[in-house]
Amino acid sequence: MAAIRNTLLLAALLVLLIAVPPFLGLGWQNALVNVLIASLFALAFNLLIGQAGLLSFGHAAYFGIGAFAALHLMIAIEDGFPFPTPLVPLAGAAAGLLIGLIAGYFATMRSGVYFALVTLAIAELFHSLAPRLEAVFGGESGISSMRMPWSDITFGSMLEVYYLTLAWVLICGLGLWAYTRTPFGRLTLALRDNEQRVRFLGYSTHSVKVIVFAVSAMLTGVAGSLQAISNETANYSLFASDVSAQVVLQTFVGGSTVFFGPVIGAAVFTLFSFLVSDLTRSWVLYQGLIFVLVMLYAPSGIGGVLQHHIRNRRQLDWRPLSGLYLLALAGGVLITAGTVFLTETVAVLFGEEYAVARRNAGGSLPAYELFGAHWDPTDIFTWLLPLVLLAGGGAITVSTRRHVTAFWNRGGGSRDTAARPVSLGGAA
Repeated sequence: MAAIRNTLLLAALLVLLIAVPPFLGLGWQNALVNVLIASLFALAFNLLIGQAGLLSFGHAAYFGIGAFAALHLMIAIEDGFPFPTPLVPLAGAAAGLLIGLIAGYFATMRSGVYFALVTLAIAELFHSLAPRLEAVFGGESGISSMRMPWSDITFGSMLEVYYLTLAWVLICGLGLWAYTRTPFGRLTLALRDNEQRVRFLGYSTHSVKVIVFAVSAMLTGVAGSLQAISNETANYSLFASDVSAQVVLQTFVGGSTVFFGPVIGAAVFTLFSFLVSDLTRSWVLYQGLIFVLVMLYAPSGIGGVLQHHIRNRRQLDWRPLSGLYLLALAGGVLITAGTVFLTETVAVLFGEEYAVARRNAGGSLPAYELFGAHWDPTDIFTWLLPLVLLAGGGAITVSTRRHVTAFWNRGGGSRDTAARPVSLGGAA
């Protein structure tokens, strides 16, 4: 029954992904393309950290390699090379696999923090060399190309690019899921859990790591190719450390221990940036706060929390739990309101426009506009309001957390205490 239910849920999600985009605007279609690309990137990255236990800080290297490989093939297609546009991501896959094999061979000679530092160094090497290798990466301006028609499909609209991206993400995602079900996928999990035992069983752990690293780099190259097809351009900024950091944040916030967890994290962060980046310059700060809060109070990620509740849904007493979660949500809303008010106020008061207004006002502190109202920085109410919001939200959250902890300690409100679920991180 569980397998049938999961299949129906995935089928319903697939129907929505296919049927809804034609009714959305160009901006939302582009945002969904970015969500799909980020999801594939995060799934490929999670093959390392979630399956093999290898934390890479430089996975942007293979994302960028895939993008440039795709663009070079697109340029060749423009010049008459007979190659179907829908198969362009194969170039990124091949380039990612090749570079992944070479880089992975050396990076996996070390483990732990040393492995992470080597991967970071490799990405920074590409980032520093790319502006100087104009023949390959186009220098600082990068390279550009156009999506060429194929079989009566022009690929001129974002909707066509969306469906192409969706097809590749589904193929790669299903391939990754099938990989986890193979004997080699089980060996990858064993490598994460106890590398020494795998070595004692006679396996070459270094060879296994290299293969896993190369497969992850190959799928990351596909994601980079899709990015290049969508934007029709790429430059050396794809190798930057913030690209690698973004996929790390998305994977851990979504939940690296759940297969679809990285997809959740990628969707949350990508849509968050799409919706909030035009409203405030501090949106990156808010992303960082989300990551910190998730790591402190839900280290298994959003996906891990959802999976925990779904698995134990029959044993949980949902009536008191729902009330507690609603109360916690109210406290979170108050804390969010207070934090956003203070952050945006500080951004205004230390911004250039307000500095000009101060000079025009003779050095005094004039009122400023925020959230459709005017606020006087010399008025105590301006600072008392966010403090009250923070204090009230904090008090509600602390009290609710205490009750939630007691709820889980009682076995989740279940009459069958033997079926007591595992406590959530930070809640017990």
